[in-house]
Amino acid sequence: MTLHLVGGLLLALGSAIALGAGFFVQHEAAHSLPPISLRRPLHSMRLLFSNARWLGGYVVGIAGWGLYIAALGLAPLSIVQAVAAGGLGVLALLARRTQRMPAPRHELVGVAAAIIGLVLVASSLGRSSGSGHSSAGTIWVWLVVLLSLAGLAVLPGEKTGSRAPRMGAAAGLLYASGDIATKAAVGAGHHLVFVPVLLVCHGLGFVVLQLAFQRGSALATAGLASLMNNALPLVAGVTIFHDAVPQGVAGVVRVSGFVLAAAGAALIARSERGPSETVRAPAYYT
Repeated sequence: MTLHLVGGLLLALGSAIALGAGFFVQHEAAHSLPPISLRRPLHSMRLLFSNARWLGGYVVGIAGWGLYIAALGLAPLSIVQAVAAGGLGVLALLARRTQRMPAPRHELVGVAAAIIGLVLVASSLGRSSGSGHSSAGTIWVWLVVLLSLAGLAVLPGEKTGSRAPRMGAAAGLLYASGDIATKAAVGAGHHLVFVPVLLVCHGLGFVVLQLAFQRGSALATAGLASLMNNALPLVAGVTIFHDAVPQGVAGVVRVSGFVLAAAGAALIARSERGPSETVRAPAYYT
């Protein structure tokens, strides 16, 4: 295992903890604020940034994003994303602690699966390889598809599912697009044209996630966003950035780790509907 990979792993782990904690604090603060609205962007931003608790969570999240970018410069995208899935465990544990009730079995299983998956991925790092290069055209195709899906997820209409989980999923798709653009900009390809793309995607993801926070629980919003943001770039790392999968036993271990991390994320982020999901704003606020 090279020093670069070790450094990338540690930075990704720090990022996961910071992002999970930051999302949780932002959700708790945003859920207690008056409704925010896209029709009143300046007023909504003042509500958020004037709240000390929300601002603290935001700063922690920004620090986590900085660690994530640094990790991408040292380790393959797929490995960084697998480690980042640990942020879901942080989020789930914090959410259940504040609700003062035992965690349901599927969440405990999800946390365990994510942790085991991360250990398996880490154990296969010693045989990592891959160029991290990809054509700009392939990256654009991925981004167009993900952004289109995000747009469909936020369309009005309750028949397609609960509003908060759909907005959480849309935020995750936007953040995933931003992470793919980040790897394209700072990785081996150095496609600097994607710098404005990553800023726009992360900015839109931030807006949609804050709106989702006022409409649902932490796991139904930030949890689902984290699921999308972990799983999609992980797949992108292997398919479009050519993060190599080792041969033999090491390859089986790494793939198993990816599968467990993704499965754990899905269990943790399983949307909470019905009475547990509180709608804070009427439809015209969206």
